Amino acid sequence: MRAGRLLARLSAAPALLVAAWLAVSLPLLLAGAFRPLPAIALFVPVAAVALWLGLRDRPGRDDAADGGPGGVAFPRWSFWGVAAIGAAFLVLQVLMAGEQIVVRRDPASYAQFAAWLAEHGSLPIPQDRAAFGGGDPALGFGSPAFYVAGDDLVPQFMAGLPLILALGDWLGGPHLMLAMAPLLGACAVVAFGGLVARLVGPRWAPAGALLLALTTPMLWVSRATYSEVPALVLLLGGLVLLHDARRDEEHERSRVPGEDAPRPRVPPEVAKAFLGGLALGLIVLVRIDGLRDILPVVVFAGLLAGARRRTGVPLALGLAAGAGAGLAEGFLLSRPYLDYLSASVDPLLLITGLLVAATVVMAAALRWEPTGSRLRRLGTAPRRGRAGTAAALLTVAAVLAFAVRPLVQTVRREPATSDDEVNVHFIEQVQKLSGLAADGTRQYSELSLYWAVWYVGVPALLMATFGAALLARRLVWGTAPEWLLPFAMIAWTTVLVLYRPGITPDHPWASRRLIAVVIPGLLLFAVWGAAWTIRRIRRNGYGPRATRRWAVGAVLVLLVPVVLSSGGILVSRTEQGEVAAVRKLCGRIGPDASVVVVERATADRFLQVVRGMCGVPAARTVAGAKPDDVRRVIGKIHAAGRRPVLLGAEARQVAPYARAEHVVAVRTRQDERTLVEPPDGTWGLSMDVWMAQPPPPRERAAVPS
Repeated sequence: MRAGRLLARLSAAPALLVAAWLAVSLPLLLAGAFRPLPAIALFVPVAAVALWLGLRDRPGRDDAADGGPGGVAFPRWSFWGVAAIGAAFLVLQVLMAGEQIVVRRDPASYAQFAAWLAEHGSLPIPQDRAAFGGGDPALGFGSPAFYVAGDDLVPQFMAGLPLILALGDWLGGPHLMLAMAPLLGACAVVAFGGLVARLVGPRWAPAGALLLALTTPMLWVSRATYSEVPALVLLLGGLVLLHDARRDEEHERSRVPGEDAPRPRVPPEVAKAFLGGLALGLIVLVRIDGLRDILPVVVFAGLLAGARRRTGVPLALGLAAGAGAGLAEGFLLSRPYLDYLSASVDPLLLITGLLVAATVVMAAALRWEPTGSRLRRLGTAPRRGRAGTAAALLTVAAVLAFAVRPLVQTVRREPATSDDEVNVHFIEQVQKLSGLAADGTRQYSELSLYWAVWYVGVPALLMATFGAALLARRLVWGTAPEWLLPFAMIAWTTVLVLYRPGITPDHPWASRRLIAVVIPGLLLFAVWGAAWTIRRIRRNGYGPRATRRWAVGAVLVLLVPVVLSSGGILVSRTEQGEVAAVRKLCGRIGPDASVVVVERATADRFLQVVRGMCGVPAARTVAGAKPDDVRRVIGKIHAAGRRPVLLGAEARQVAPYARAEHVVAVRTRQDERTLVEPPDGTWGLSMDVWMAQPPPPRERAAVPS
């Protein structure tokens, strides 16, 4: 098999497999039957069909193997380079991966969500008040990322990533569950290399993969269970599939009339368009804000349908199926999460509905006229004017606007909820540690472009701006149709994310907003701009050897700032020892226990850990609970025929009720938190848990004073 075809298939396969797994596992979860045997038994044939349909080429289309535009020859070293970078990235990330299962921020919340699904296969999570004697006013059951809903608990996030992580838990326990993040990260790196090969050229694919792999956000998010990583796999894989569908359709349209060639029952371009749309739509099942990112795909599908292209309707159907699955999960299983985000989700749903309606009207209007007549007029009109130059200048102006934004704006947000108050206090703490003036309402969003520069470097930003401006002009002129959807998605999402990141602004935490689209998009534009420059140099009379030197120099100019930025965390390990600590805690708690956490921070961190990974009911004392309240709860637990276990952060918090035991003592490192400069190190992290097991009343009375 030719190298180009290998890379084409290798870069599309991860998205197909992820989409197949989500398509199988979500219905099982909705039915309360997400268990290993049915899930895997259904996944194998569905994945086989998806791979067969998504990786086929049209008979006789030899340039499908090239992986580059215009049938450019694909050198073997390009395929092996991308594959080697993906493999090296996987090995490095597995070695450096953290063990974030104790709930402090989102990765552990996703891990605990996945652990519950792997063990129980259904939602919601029962509070099991009967294990505490029917509950008590002094007890609460909710914790960060796990909302109270009646007598149940509902996880905070969308189920896409936990469904993927649960597979790792089934196959190898917590360690393999956590290793799914590096695996997905490596798949994203390879998929990006495949997209670069298609849109820029096969010889630039290893450079693109290496640049993405070495950025701080890519290294960081793929060492823990962040939703951005599977979303990136689906995004890049979806764009790859749609690019291939377009080339298949163009090949079919260019066939000589009467040419005798086999016609498959399901044309490859139709299957790829549907699967590409499905992959892009399923981003919503992983990240609810993915609905914003895929809005340009809606318009693109409408344009294809209006032009009577064979791929238009399958793309729309696949996109609707994927996004519909995500919204169904959100409203049926994650409704409290959507309610919490209603201030942003409700307008987004309204905009989506209006855009879908407008797109349907547009497609119908385009199809009403003679085939393609209006599109031809729309496509040729800009060539008669200066619209292309205006588009290029507008692109540059947008970048300049974000660059000068800190000089004219300071973004603040007044707290409106209790969660906002917590964020205000957190930002003030980070400001104090960084020597900044205390102002917890600061969002630092005006620095968003500079966040990107921290991670990709000034040369990449300048080259990306140059490349994007040239592409905008070409798109208006109608000379780069393969770039229409990638450019629209990158430009749309980048502008929105840079304008309003919508995340707590400490780094590297806030960089997760950039890795979903912004940083891969900037790197894609930068590599295309570098490739265009090298081609112009060669056209000016330079020979192949000099051109290669210029190309290597261009890659190094882009690569060096990326390496300098990520060097501080490249081989830094964080969040270690948590799996062993939780296993020890669960062993000390034992079966038939009802766990009560009597300290706030310990309850926030360990309540769902005890419930989900130790497999015993857990509750927390409410604010203002007194020792007498705790003793009353202890008596009710004994009366229910269970064994009370108390947990706290210090011995003195549980010692009044029984002998205190030190059961968790984690000493590790955590991510640095910076606000106005790039992160380049780690901070210390300590976690302690003390346990007491109060005996039944008669046993306590028998103990001499």
